[in-house]
Amino acid sequence: MARTAEAVVETSALSKRYRGGQLAVDSLDLSVPRGSVFGFLGPNGSGKTTTIRMLLGLIEPSGGDVRLLGEPMPDAARRVLPRVGALIEGPALYDYLSGRDNLLRYDAADPTADPRTRTDRVAAALERVGLGAAGHKKARAYSLGMKQRLGLAAALLQPRQLLVLDEPTNGLDPQGMREIRTLVRDLAEDGSTVFLSSHLLDEIEQVCTHAAVMSRGRLITQGTVAELSAGARGRLSVGTSDPARAAAVLKEHGVLDLDVTEEGVTGELPLSDPPDLAELNAALVRAEVPVRAFGLARASLEDVFVALTGEGFDVAG
Repeated sequence: MARTAEAVVETSALSKRYRGGQLAVDSLDLSVPRGSVFGFLGPNGSGKTTTIRMLLGLIEPSGGDVRLLGEPMPDAARRVLPRVGALIEGPALYDYLSGRDNLLRYDAADPTADPRTRTDRVAAALERVGLGAAGHKKARAYSLGMKQRLGLAAALLQPRQLLVLDEPTNGLDPQGMREIRTLVRDLAEDGSTVFLSSHLLDEIEQVCTHAAVMSRGRLITQGTVAELSAGARGRLSVGTSDPARAAAVLKEHGVLDLDVTEEGVTGELPLSDPPDLAELNAALVRAEVPVRAFGLARASLEDVFVALTGEGFDVAG
C-alpha cells in the first residue's frame, strides 16, 4: 500500500496469528485520514480490538507494519504515545479511589504531564465527560457507563492528536450515547483525529466521516461513509393500501427480498439489470395499485455490511 502523507494511522499487510494457528487479523491495509472521525466497524470477534492493540504497541504483530502520526510502531512508541489518548476494553481503575483520584494517578504516571496544572486538568476532564459532580465518589460505586466516561476522561487529560476509542459507548444508556457522540464531534472540531471502534453501526453512522468494515479478521472495505453507502443498493419502498398486489407486481419485475407489511412493501433491486424506477412505478399504476409513496432509501452502513459479507450485523448492541 502506498504511504499517505496525511494518514494518522496507517497499516500495511498487518497480521496477527495466535498460538494454535488462529489468524485474528489477516493482511490489514488501513489508512485513517488526519482530522477524520474514523469508524472501525465489525461484529464482536472480527479482529477490531486485536488491531487496536497492535496499533498502540501493546501486542506484537505476526507480520506487516504500523505507522502512527507518521512514525513506525512500536519503535517510536516513546515519542508517539504521549500524543495519543486511548480507551481499550474499558478502563483499569482502582476501585478504592475516587474518580478524581484515579485520574490524578493516571496523570502522575505520564512523564510528559505538567504537575503544576494537574488538578485543573483533572477537573476539566471530569466536567467534559459529565462526571464533575461524581468525581468524589469511589470508583467501585460507578456504573459501567460511568466507568466508561472516566476512561474517556483519562484519555482527555492532555490535548491529543489522535484518540483511539474501543467501544466507548459500552454500558451507556441512550442519553449517554448521545453525549459521547457530541463529545466525539467536539474533539474532532478541536483538531483531534478520532479512531472509533464499535459494533453499533447505527451509532457510528451518526458521527463518523470515514469508516472501515472488518469481518473475520479481514478488511472488507474502507472510505468515507457517503462513499460506502453509495456503493450499496438502496431499498425500494412502496407505500400502498394494497401491499399484496404491489408485492406481486414488484416480484414480476425482478425486485428481490420483498417485505410486506400493512403499510406497504419494501424490496431490493437486483444488481444486474435493475428495473427502471419510473417504469416500475408505471407498472404499479397499470395494475391499479394505489401508490401513496414510492422511493429508494439511501443504503445504510448495515446495508453495506450485509451486501459485502452476506452476514447480519448487531446494530443494537
